[in-house]
Amino acid sequence: MVRCVGLSHLTFHVSNAKQAALNWCLQFGFKPYRFRGLETGHRDQCSHAVKLNDIVLVFVSPYHNETSNDSINSYLVKHGNSVCDVAMTVNSLSEMTEKIRSLSIPIKEWTEEDQDGSVSYAQILAFGSTTHTLIQRNNYPDKHFLPNWRANPLRDNLINSVWSRLPASGLERIDHLAMNQISGTMNKVAQWYADTLQFKRFWSNDDTIINSKNSGLRATFMVNDDNEQIKLTINEPIDGSFKSQIQEFIDYHRGPGVQHIAFSTPNICESIIQLKDRGVEFLETPYTYYQNLEQRLKENNIKIDKEISVLHKHNILVDFDHTGHLYQIFTRPIQDRPTVFLELIERHQFGGFGAGNIKALFESIEEEQKQRGNI
Repeated sequence: MVRCVGLSHLTFHVSNAKQAALNWCLQFGFKPYRFRGLETGHRDQCSHAVKLNDIVLVFVSPYHNETSNDSINSYLVKHGNSVCDVAMTVNSLSEMTEKIRSLSIPIKEWTEEDQDGSVSYAQILAFGSTTHTLIQRNNYPDKHFLPNWRANPLRDNLINSVWSRLPASGLERIDHLAMNQISGTMNKVAQWYADTLQFKRFWSNDDTIINSKNSGLRATFMVNDDNEQIKLTINEPIDGSFKSQIQEFIDYHRGPGVQHIAFSTPNICESIIQLKDRGVEFLETPYTYYQNLEQRLKENNIKIDKEISVLHKHNILVDFDHTGHLYQIFTRPIQDRPTVFLELIERHQFGGFGAGNIKALFESIEEEQKQRGNI
């Protein structure tokens, strides 16, 4: 069966690709990976790829305002720095594109090659300005990323800097992506993923309306197939007395898009410590959450391997059911626009998305929104 088998990388449109790549290396522990630009014959855009374990992020910025860069420049004016493309590997690109064409969806196809082999691509618009690039590697070696990229020169700059002496952040892979939609469009977008890319609705009691006293969201959860290598949560705002953080994202992103990226870690406490040392800011959780958590765990006869005091110290949230539990924490927005933020997640036989913590997340973000004057 033709299907998407995994995430390849995320691409951000940014105003300064070099600066963005350096920031992710210094603040989040990534390593310079690959590069293309003037030195590789690419005259219009510069691209820096960074890598950490199984996570690859690509930052693209235009060299000038010529018509060849109109799409990037207009994207940046409208959305600011954000995820513009989610690239996925597929097991049969020809079958996938045939399926997509049968749905009358516009598709762009091309192949790139160099001395190490070739890679086939197809790109489609998913929602808003967000695209998916579908990739068939054709046995192209993973260590070279993609054709016509070279080793990133930033590595030579960083190797003798403080960056090389900082402890690892412990982030391993992209656990899931949260994609915010305009009110009333969530189900349409979810159905698009089912029809176009053969994603399926993820079984979960999370699939519902989730809210605090003042604001909320409606969410549905999608996975690529039984291997669950690609997980998406598709959200839309619901009316409340306060503006939902989903609506705040849409207002400042000026349309739907990828709101947050969740990174898995084997030790969330260590990752938080290392990232705080690098200057990353996390949301705070009120003490009442941990009082209630202790009671909830006791009532459900759930045992976890971290003390409540440790969770409180690091502002870690916990979700659970009869199969297992997870720990998670969210950063503040990583740029001035209150749009993109990150999540850290440590799973213990629990496949959900932490819906039991959305109320606590909303309450924390509502406090941030008050400070921004966006309630």
